[in-house]
Amino acid sequence: MNFEFFIARRIIASKDYKSSISAPIIKIAISAIALGIIMMLISIATGVGLQKKIREKVSAFNGDIIISNFDTNFSNDSQIPISKNQPFYPKFTTVDGIDHIQVTASKAGVIRTETDFEGIVVKGVSEDYNWAYFDDFLVEGDLPDFSGDLGNEILLSSYLANRLQLQLNDKIVTFFLNEDSTKPPRTRGFVIKGIYNSGFQQFDEQFIIADIRHIQRLNKWEADQIGAFELFVEDFDDIQQVGNAVYKETESTLDTQTIREKYYSIFEWLDLFDFNIALIIGIMILVAGINMITALLVLILERTQMIGILKALGSNDWSVRKVFLYNAMYLIGVGLFWGNVIGLGLLLAQKYFKLFPLNPDTYYVTEAPVYLDAGYILALNAGTFILCLLMLLIPTWIIAKISPVKAIRYE
Repeated sequence: MNFEFFIARRIIASKDYKSSISAPIIKIAISAIALGIIMMLISIATGVGLQKKIREKVSAFNGDIIISNFDTNFSNDSQIPISKNQPFYPKFTTVDGIDHIQVTASKAGVIRTETDFEGIVVKGVSEDYNWAYFDDFLVEGDLPDFSGDLGNEILLSSYLANRLQLQLNDKIVTFFLNEDSTKPPRTRGFVIKGIYNSGFQQFDEQFIIADIRHIQRLNKWEADQIGAFELFVEDFDDIQQVGNAVYKETESTLDTQTIREKYYSIFEWLDLFDFNIALIIGIMILVAGINMITALLVLILERTQMIGILKALGSNDWSVRKVFLYNAMYLIGVGLFWGNVIGLGLLLAQKYFKLFPLNPDTYYVTEAPVYLDAGYILALNAGTFILCLLMLLIPTWIIAKISPVKAIRYE
């Protein structure tokens, strides 16, 4: 049996250890580690969760990479059409990392009811549209199907539905400006097939989803003319590299823009979360380490006579230091255990019961999102354990300065 581990285990199991002067200090140190791991788990889970959730919502309405005509100013109104007969459509095979490509077109208009009106953007999509995000956003009705003949079904946001007092299956009339300003606006009638709520008011207050053929008819385009291509990447961390590669592979009349570029301020704000998370982790590990150093120093002073006896019996300094490091490992393990139990419990409660709401005007989500992954949880625990243990090597140097004769006489 490992001699140092045996001594450390006897110290931990002894009744004197639990009723000694160091007991409350040890409890404080364990509590500091538990509180630290709770704060770190919450900061990573909610910070990364918010980043992913907002990114997914921006991608849902724009794709990850947008290809449009160079003369288009990237507004929400498709101005100059491009042909969808491109070598990269329907599969972008020349660039790695692209998961899906779809065609879209948009046109600004106005919804008018008997009592009110709202400015909107009709986003026209085709049968290749990725409905995965809107399937999660759907709160009432069904997603429209644009694979058959041209229909009048649309997807409307709950924000617009509430403001205009509209319900599922209601018929609405939309007005679009005519290119010839001397002529009256053009109209289109739609039926509300489904109602969605993304929680991202900047988009919910604008977009309704309709068949792209309506936009083509309003703009007098051909069947193969569209407003833009939207691409989705496999790994969002590679979006800039993929975007640059896509730009090189498209013809000179087409421009490429990533959503990080289009919504620069939003993603700059999200990038600040990385710094905040790192700062919280650093502070929590430092606080936990300092508390453990204090607890270990008290343990060493309390066991001075034992240190002297072990040295007198022939134990070297490193052997005695290992006794206290094993003891510290046990205390760190206890703190990590309770920190994970409480922290993961709170995160799971938030994930499934939505206990803490957020203001969507500020955070673009209605509740604090939670992202849980075994990889970062294990890495966080391992990192905390190792860093705290390394910090505890410092106070154990005191053991080398303790004289066996003086230690045995020490009271």
